[in-house]
Amino acid sequence: MGTARAPQRLLPDGTPVRNRLLTALPNELYASVAKEIRMTPVSVGDTLLEHGETIGHVYFPNSGVYSVTNEMRDGSLVEVATVGFEGMLGINVFLGDMMGTGRSLLQVPDGALPKLAVSRFLKLTADPGPFRNAVSRYAQANMLQLMQGTACNALHDLEQRCCRWLLQTHDKVGGDEFLLKHEFLAIMLGTTRPWVTKVMGALQKSGMISSRYGRIIVLDRKKLERTSCECYDVIAAHFKRLGA
Repeated sequence: MGTARAPQRLLPDGTPVRNRLLTALPNELYASVAKEIRMTPVSVGDTLLEHGETIGHVYFPNSGVYSVTNEMRDGSLVEVATVGFEGMLGINVFLGDMMGTGRSLLQVPDGALPKLAVSRFLKLTADPGPFRNAVSRYAQANMLQLMQGTACNALHDLEQRCCRWLLQTHDKVGGDEFLLKHEFLAIMLGTTRPWVTKVMGALQKSGMISSRYGRIIVLDRKKLERTSCECYDVIAAHFKRLGA
């Protein structure tokens, strides 16, 4: 007689759970927490966490790609971290900071976003266990991503950084095709839309991607990896090493 399979975990809207932190919850505990998860409709550019505002909810992306950005006094933005199904938005509350730092927004859309009240999240992570351990490892991996991203933005050219971003997005969406407008990519890379259009045109001409009408298709991932700077591999290695 075969072993009974555990029931598939579902979010309140019936979507299978993909977020790695939510999957770290023990089955019985997840069944309880799922009753408190709320699904938030999001559109490209929507801000989930705002700089300097108190965080009331943390978010666990189940799909799509979210950007954590730093905003300068003149209003310009640059991405400092990318978040997908491997992590969460609002990780700083786990470290004791209840205020938003930077602006967290949706970059690549793909369904509703699960959220949980901060008070419940803090109770879940207060006791030792698999969920606290998973969140702790993610917090460390995220910090290392921030450090590498800072070096990348300072030392590597736009084409390399663009390839890194496309590779990270490709990993998170789980498919070769995704929606991404050039103006949003320009914000993430801290440059202007004309420069992004020029770089994307070069990548398309070389056969790495197809880019039309805000839709990108990855055609040659291996070539993207060769053209990217070392930072893609370094960041991926941090997350793999920490199991995040």
